[in-house]
Order: sequence, then C-alpha cells, then structure tokens
Amino acid sequence: MLPPEWAPQAAVMLTWPHAHGDWADTLDQTEAEFVGFAAAIAAREPLIVACHDAGHRHHVAGLLARAGVPASRLTLAIAPSNDVWVRDHGPLTVLRGGRRVALDFRFNGWGGKYPAGLDDTVTAVLAAAGALGEIGLEALPWVLEGGNIEVDGEGTLLVTRPCLMSITRNDPAAAEALLAALPALFGVNRILWVDRGDVLGDDTDGHIDTLARFCDPATLAYTCADPADAEQHAALDGLEAQLTALRRANGQPHRLVPLPVPAPMYDDGGRRLPANYANFLIVNGAVLVPTYGDPNDALALDRLAGCFPGRDIVPVPARAIVGQNGSLHCASMQIPAAP
Repeated sequence: MLPPEWAPQAAVMLTWPHAHGDWADTLDQTEAEFVGFAAAIAAREPLIVACHDAGHRHHVAGLLARAGVPASRLTLAIAPSNDVWVRDHGPLTVLRGGRRVALDFRFNGWGGKYPAGLDDTVTAVLAAAGALGEIGLEALPWVLEGGNIEVDGEGTLLVTRPCLMSITRNDPAAAEALLAALPALFGVNRILWVDRGDVLGDDTDGHIDTLARFCDPATLAYTCADPADAEQHAALDGLEAQLTALRRANGQPHRLVPLPVPAPMYDDGGRRLPANYANFLIVNGAVLVPTYGDPNDALALDRLAGCFPGRDIVPVPARAIVGQNGSLHCASMQIPAAP
C-alpha cells in the first residue's frame, strides 16, 4: 500500500536546483529558499538530496553546513537532473509484504512540455548509488506523477482526470492498463476523480496537490479563490461542488477546509504564477507550508493548523520557487518509514 503522507517517514528527498536549466537567473534566491526548506525538513527527519555532479554536491554540502544542518542527517548523492520537481520524477514508495518498494514510474515532462530525459533516470540512479538503502526498486512502463495522487490511508485514491488520462502521457491502451493496475500498486479499492478546477499558471494539467489535499481520512483542504480575484475564481469554478459531492468509504462527506489564494503574482514576462497553499508538505511532527509574503499567508497557516492538531505549522518562504511553476510539495518526496 501507499502510506498517506502523515504516516511516519524515514526521509524526504529533494532534487537541488542548479544553473544548467531554468533556474540560472534566480539561482541565488531559489537556493536560499531551498536551504530554509531543507533545514526545516532536517530538523525533523533525514534528508536525501540529488545533486547534479560532484562539484554541485560539494556546493550543496557547504550551503547546508552553513545553515546548521548536521551531516548525520544528510545523504548527498549524484543524480543529474533537468529540474527540481522530485514529486513527479522521484519514487513512490509503497509497503509490500513487510518491505518497502520504490515504484519508478516514467516521467516525460508533464506530457512532453519540457525536457525530462535526465529527470526520468533520477530514481534509478539514486537506487544504484545506494541512496535509497534497502528499499527495492520496481520500474514501471507508465507515466504517472506523484503530484497527481492523494491517498487517505483507508483505501481511497484521489486523482485528477486530465492528468491521469492525458494522451500525451500514456496512449489510451496504456492509460487503461495503468488504471487497472492502480489498486494493486497502491493498495486502494476505490478512486475518486476530480475534473474541475485549475490553479492559473500550473503547467501540469491540474495536479491534485495544487487543488485538494487529504489532511486525514475525513478532511480535505482545498484551494478556494476570493471572488474579487475574478480570473482565478473562474478557473476554480466547480471544484468546491465536486469535492462536496465526494464521499468517504463509509458514505460520509469529507470536512472541507478552504485555503485562500495569494494575490496574483507574475513572472517577468507577465505570466501568472501558480502560487497556492495546498502545496504543503507533511513531515514527522510538522506541516511545512509555502508562504509568499502575502496577507493570506497568515490565514492559510491558521486554517491548516486546524487541520493538523498536534503538528507544528511551519511557514517556508517559496516566492522564488514558485517562479518556475511549483512549490514545496512539488519539490519534495517523502520516503515512508519501514513497516
């Protein structure tokens, strides 16, 4: 089974930004945010970092040492990458027969939108280098991105249809084969579909981790724009109603907790960025929440505190990270603890 994100974790993975791709112009600001993010993770559990090459690994080690991250918490491995979005190119680790298995799905740059040849090899390279420890590796023939799956720990999988059934990811026959395989792969017995709602600027075709997240089996936190933000409000039309109509396995509705949307943010070319608060990361004892220097940061933190009693709610600046269309959850992948 695929454990829910709030289950005990052995580590979190990051793929560190480098100057060989889209981050060159904002690398200093982005690395400063990655250091803060990494330190918040390492304060609570080990961290596995994929570095582009030996020089990059030395550089990252120095950044984290200066931030006070103990070397005992770090595994710095060399695995060349195109980009940082390990949620989509990293392993989905399941529990199977008393052991952990890293499912290595294909990754094709969200349907061929971006180069992804290196990203598609990161998991296998890390496993070959021993960075995943005793976790087994299973390569799978289908494209599937971790940002588009949520599980509740009670046999339910939540996904968005535009991503999972995208013809640019898998041809129709392969998509049907993937759909048939999901229950056995993830240990689920029901799939809930979302096909309404879009966070403007998102280039993944609507990943679920920008729209709606399980906080526990009964609670969904979801992105909800103020009507004053007419453009984003219209793009999310129908999401709340669709989530309201979903039911848990016991027939009960979910508790829905709306998360605000930051004021519109744009890149230098005038394109709106997909800043949202649903892209939080749950770690051992805490929830790391992206913040953007926006008045709605405080409201989002407060609402998520009500969803996670007993966990610290930790704000992590992510304004530079979202400049390349993702946030904290997109840039991380948890490894569950051994059963």
